Amino acid sequence: MRIQLSEHFTYSKLLRFTLPSIIMMIFTSIYGVVDGIFVSNFVGKIPFAAINLIMPLLMVLGALGFMIGTGGTAITAKTLGEGKPEQANQYFSLLVYAAAIGGIVISLLGELALRPVSAALGATGEMLEDCVLYGRILLASQPFFILQYVFQSFFVAAEKPKLGLYITVGAGMTNIVLDMLLVAVFPMGLAGAAVATSVSQLVGGLAPVFYFARKNSSLLRLGKTRCYGRVLLRACTNGSSELMSNISSSVVTILYNFQLMRLAGDDGIAAYGAVMYVAFIFAAISIGYAVGSAPLIGYHYGAGNSGELQSLLRKSLVLTGVAGAAMAALAAAAASPLAGIFVGYDRELFDITVHGMRLFSVSFLFSGFNIFASSFFTALNNGFVSAAISFLRTLVFQCAGVLILPAFLELDGIWLSVTAAEIAALVVSMLFFAANRRTYQY
Repeated sequence: MRIQLSEHFTYSKLLRFTLPSIIMMIFTSIYGVVDGIFVSNFVGKIPFAAINLIMPLLMVLGALGFMIGTGGTAITAKTLGEGKPEQANQYFSLLVYAAAIGGIVISLLGELALRPVSAALGATGEMLEDCVLYGRILLASQPFFILQYVFQSFFVAAEKPKLGLYITVGAGMTNIVLDMLLVAVFPMGLAGAAVATSVSQLVGGLAPVFYFARKNSSLLRLGKTRCYGRVLLRACTNGSSELMSNISSSVVTILYNFQLMRLAGDDGIAAYGAVMYVAFIFAAISIGYAVGSAPLIGYHYGAGNSGELQSLLRKSLVLTGVAGAAMAALAAAAASPLAGIFVGYDRELFDITVHGMRLFSVSFLFSGFNIFASSFFTALNNGFVSAAISFLRTLVFQCAGVLILPAFLELDGIWLSVTAAEIAALVVSMLFFAANRRTYQY
């Protein structure tokens, strides 16, 4: 049975409504993870390190989709809650078209900047060529990757989260199958992994266009629109926290790579890559819940249902806490088998990875609360607070941690810096929740 945005949400109904978004985000995170597994085991350690080195740049370029998707969904859901479906569809169409055009521009600029940026990140020789090869193939599909991020949010606002899930699973399975064929069976090496990811992004970004461009049973449809400059600006402002989070994470990853290269060399970068692949999947659970619940929050805020807004906040904090504890315990307990998937062929690298993963796992206790807090204020159309939480969490606190803690704890300081940053960000999130309680009546 289709769950509508206007309904009252119990724990069970809230989980059923957000589960497709959670699985969507997990499958989206699998793109890089699957490439990493196959490249590390079938191509080699240097190409694996090259992926980890260039991936931050690709994620920065793809962050446009997250910004427009989350920020635009907040506006569209609020407009639906106000009882203005035609206007909501015009906003939706404008934002999708803007994301597509922006994706093409970003892809072209990325192609020009790829080699000098790779060199600036420290890539030389074989690793530099691998970075350029992998990056150029993925940049060709970057517009579709951006659209996939946009539609992940809008599928929820359209009351079609399951359809979004099916498309994302299809794209993820495309990536897995092609990686097996192009890397493991037909030895195309790093290029094969990049082609597999590009094709899967094409599936994930183009299929929703065909669905929304025709008459459908959802709340949204692509059609004629006009240039609502203020709406586009508000969407970018609302979603600036997600943009900031992606950019900051990439900047911090670059900083991590510099510190790891200094303390542990190539093995440090490879170990960090394996830890982050696991972290991507676990973080996807929190991000998926935030994406899935945001349209509900935006709708009931627009409809003036303060009681339901209060209920959604309380239930979300409980679910986030339980999930965080479970993820921290699982990551610590399964550190050895998880590390073995990526780097089991190298004993020294394996030991570094296992140790790092166990220390890093503590951060999952706190990260979900901060991800939800930022998304919550985005859904309330308060881009400033949302961006402040993301900026402090992903850039200021993490940069401070990775610069300061290694001076006292050496390599362990790098693994623990994320936990320190999440704890500091949690304090900030709690202060913002308390300060805005009366304003939004939650």
